[in-house]
Amino acid sequence: MSATLSGPADVADGRGAAERGSHVRFERVHLGYGRRTVLADVDLEAAPGEILVVVGPSGCGKSTLLRGIAGLLPIGRGRITVDGSPVTRPGADRAMVFQEDALLPWLDVRRNIEFPLTVKRLARSDREALARRWIERVGLAGFEAHLPRQLSGGMRQRVQLARALIGSPPTVLMDEPFGALDPTTRAAMRRLLVAVWQESAQTVLFVTHDVDEALALGDRVAVLGRHGVRELVLVPSPRTEGVAREQTRERILNALEPEKP
Repeated sequence: MSATLSGPADVADGRGAAERGSHVRFERVHLGYGRRTVLADVDLEAAPGEILVVVGPSGCGKSTLLRGIAGLLPIGRGRITVDGSPVTRPGADRAMVFQEDALLPWLDVRRNIEFPLTVKRLARSDREALARRWIERVGLAGFEAHLPRQLSGGMRQRVQLARALIGSPPTVLMDEPFGALDPTTRAAMRRLLVAVWQESAQTVLFVTHDVDEALALGDRVAVLGRHGVRELVLVPSPRTEGVAREQTRERILNALEPEKP
């Protein structure tokens, strides 16, 4: 089953049109592990500068989809392109935020956040200045010298978010990054993500199993099932409440109903 945009500009126009965000496209993509196919015949696009949220039941391939874009899985058939270039391996143009924080345990907060800039061989003074700015931005001032084991789960996710975004990658991939957080911290992290996105206009692909989180974040919501994309829903007035949003919620929940054999 396929799902495409009626036109990428339809999503980006009027919602913080992207200057840096990438155009991500799946063309009849098959992804899996070894001989086991998890996703088959997927056609999907993410417009430059939009937040595209992917929902679906456990095991339907949400994380597999992101790993394909990240270049962490070989593509069985079809192709994935970012701004027209086929994805064949990981790249600095795509940053991934995992549910597990994946921080380097021997590095403190500042050095974890700086790490992508170190890989790029940015001058030390520039790295430190950018890291300080992001530490303030994610509310971790005073914790610069703390190791990951000394931080709460929410604080570690703030470090991971800053590390993913510090290099201004055009595409950000987020695999249920707030799933293990308490409701208050989770809401704060959503607000932080939206605030950063509104300034940067990066393309964000965000995986979640939470429909309310999808509606709170997404410009569009793609519902995955066993046979690819089951439904692609435009969120009216994203990140706001209202009758239209409740109707959209019902549509997504209906699309999540178990598929017939």
